[in-house]
Amino acid sequence: MTAIESFTGDANPYGGGDPYADYRTAAFPFTQYTNLADRQLGAGVIAANDEFFAQRENLLLPGPAEFDPEHFGHKGKIMDGWETRRRRGASADHPWPTAEDHDWALVRLGAPGVIHGIVVDTAHFRGNYPQAVSVEGTSVPGCPSPAQLLGDDVKWTTLVPRTPVGGHAANGFAVSVEQCFTHLRVNQHPDGGIARLRAYGEVVPDPKWLEVLGTFDVVALENGGRAEDASNLFYSPASNTIQPGRSRKMDDGWETRRRRDQGNDWIRYRLVARSQIRALEIDTAYLKGNSAGWASVSVRDGEEGEWTQILPRTRLQPDTNHRFVLTAPAVGTHARVDIYPDGGISRLRLFGSLTEEGTTTLTARLQRPTARLGCGSATEYGRRRWRPAGSC
Repeated sequence: MTAIESFTGDANPYGGGDPYADYRTAAFPFTQYTNLADRQLGAGVIAANDEFFAQRENLLLPGPAEFDPEHFGHKGKIMDGWETRRRRGASADHPWPTAEDHDWALVRLGAPGVIHGIVVDTAHFRGNYPQAVSVEGTSVPGCPSPAQLLGDDVKWTTLVPRTPVGGHAANGFAVSVEQCFTHLRVNQHPDGGIARLRAYGEVVPDPKWLEVLGTFDVVALENGGRAEDASNLFYSPASNTIQPGRSRKMDDGWETRRRRDQGNDWIRYRLVARSQIRALEIDTAYLKGNSAGWASVSVRDGEEGEWTQILPRTRLQPDTNHRFVLTAPAVGTHARVDIYPDGGISRLRLFGSLTEEGTTTLTARLQRPTARLGCGSATEYGRRRWRPAGSC
């Protein structure tokens, strides 16, 4: 793993031109995982103690933060992020905030999972970013309200300890807590603004829920599937193909550059667990002059298993959802879609159910006490009680 570069201190005042010209960032190895704080998965910022200058919901907006130097409102500069007012001390003799003063926001993850890395992005917050940030996680079943999450009976685990950050920078933090979380608490010390929050990790679904569903999409992001590798990511990420819902525009799918050889492009996926696949869909929505010409699908059972084709090379139509019923269930832990010769698809759906072995593996993953704990588990592992700012 590459060491994560750390940024601290102010950025220079905006001098005109490209606002990202002096933006500080680094290659974070954990961004290969799913962003569990993605609105498309169902994530949301459900509460914040203050959002005077800029609303908390901006934290999870897709894409980079935008900056308009001329955009002001009646409260001041309009920023694309979450920004709180300046904190003050208790009196004229002590006008400064205390070391414990901080602002916070509660984030419901789009899917429960194990977090491998967090990015706290302060893009365009050059002199008004927090001095430091910290992030905590908890696992609470169901749909708890903000008041319930702030209750004394909820335990929070430190994922990112209080750490200095830099302005106008992507501040990345590797997380090594092997535990499943449903909610995050983002703290900025003592106040300021954060443009974007990303929480990268692996979805860990509840096998009891999947069993009740019966047949479900065993490769979908929200169910624990993952795009592991792809031949080409020139125009868009391979993970788009297993996002929830249908594609809404061309760049909401996967599209490769034009090939000038006799090869073909492909994506390899890891399924939620060992599964039986009975039907599949390949959708080329919004890909009209650039959809794949043909596609085939294969599965592999185990890391070292052989690839078995379950859908032979089949002609695809542009902007069309193609459905295929298999003559016999296909069992596997991985899947691969090959497109010929290039182009793109918007979605891949593999409908089936967990095998008995797959259910056992997923259940064990949730219940392992010293590794990946179950979402909503009462087990305490490196946890600490959260207390509101200013409490003893």
